[in-house]
Amino acid sequence: MAEPVRLLVVCLGNICRSPVAEGVLRARIAASTLAGRVELDSAGTGDWHVGEPPDRRAIANAASHGVDIAGLRARQLSASDYRRFDWLLCADRANLRDVRARAPADAHARIALLLDWAGVEDEGEIPDPYTGGASQFEHVYQLLDRAADGAIARLRREYPSRLG
Repeated sequence: MAEPVRLLVVCLGNICRSPVAEGVLRARIAASTLAGRVELDSAGTGDWHVGEPPDRRAIANAASHGVDIAGLRARQLSASDYRRFDWLLCADRANLRDVRARAPADAHARIALLLDWAGVEDEGEIPDPYTGGASQFEHVYQLLDRAADGAIARLRREYPSRLG
């Protein structure tokens, strides 16, 4: 069997946007013909929440859409991620800038904005809902739901030999 395509979603603290993205992508891919052929993870550029579960509001919002992210734990982006993953997909331009700045010399992962990469919105950003309420978390979920459809389409186009 071919190597899986490996995607890492990155936001600031790995408790809101990136774990929801990981959960939505994981659920959508598991229900598709790509099941078992794509490896997903998420990380944050900061270390403030390492080891913590996602924000309770992110967990609740994802659960309201049938996506369980309660078992995820925050981790910080590491140098090995640049070698392990095919793509580092960032929530916003600040994350993109930080991820690019931290890239080690032997990095091979490609780095992009998630919404742009998935064909949802050119240079599109996923707003951080952390200081907001339920409507901000729902907006983020809706963006990521659209991104999941775009991600599957892109993976099928870009990796036909690895994904069958």
